[in-house]
Amino acid sequence: MAKKEKSEYIIQAVSHALDLLEQFHGEVDELGVTELSKRLKLHKNNVFRLLATLESRGYIEQNRATENYRLGLKSLELGQTFIKQMGLLRQAKPILERLVGECNETSYVAIFKEGYVVYLDVVETDLTVRVVSRVGSRLPAHCTASGKVHLAYMTEEEILALIPQREMKQFTTTTITDRDELVKELALVAERGYAIDNEEMDLGVRCVAAPIRDYTRRIVGAVSISGPSMRFTDERIEKELIPLVIKAGDDLSTRLGFHK
Repeated sequence: MAKKEKSEYIIQAVSHALDLLEQFHGEVDELGVTELSKRLKLHKNNVFRLLATLESRGYIEQNRATENYRLGLKSLELGQTFIKQMGLLRQAKPILERLVGECNETSYVAIFKEGYVVYLDVVETDLTVRVVSRVGSRLPAHCTASGKVHLAYMTEEEILALIPQREMKQFTTTTITDRDELVKELALVAERGYAIDNEEMDLGVRCVAAPIRDYTRRIVGAVSISGPSMRFTDERIEKELIPLVIKAGDDLSTRLGFHK
């Protein structure tokens, strides 16, 4: 079968919605249905339905005084998220490269999103036996070192709300599936300043992670080192990898404006 061009997969309604959002640029802060209809060359009813959909999700809001529309807070949040993530990635790359140079194991930077960790970037080891790249993956927080780093600095109420007991899926025999046990583990993580994934997500894979903070002192990400358990012995983790990942987290936090 011939491979289709990406343009053939475009959903017209989504494209129109994005065209609408893009009308709010430069000094254009508010627009009415009639003006948007002219600009987009769409019937007013279609424009109104697009506006209603975007308004329901917070990307557009209506000025009740003028009845015109403007960008909503969700658009701002999306832009801020992009800026923060790009700043984090730009600062993280050289630190990940240094980390791999020091231990020759695969290193990641990850963020937390709605009970899951999302891996944004990786620098891989050149060793033949390595972990599968997780960039772009969305993994449960309760069984990953990066996820536990994020959860450890939340209140117990926040943890219980984010991770219902029924969603603590067991992946291996060492996966923590009891919330009380998880809360105890997270207290240790907060006390020590690092987390360990002891083959909790994948058999044969261990990981250590440390928090990344920004100038507001918030946890904005985690830096981690992952590898096969045959190389990640308890002794090596304790003597070599934990100090390296903590230093990487501290250095990256400093680059983002954090001061102890």
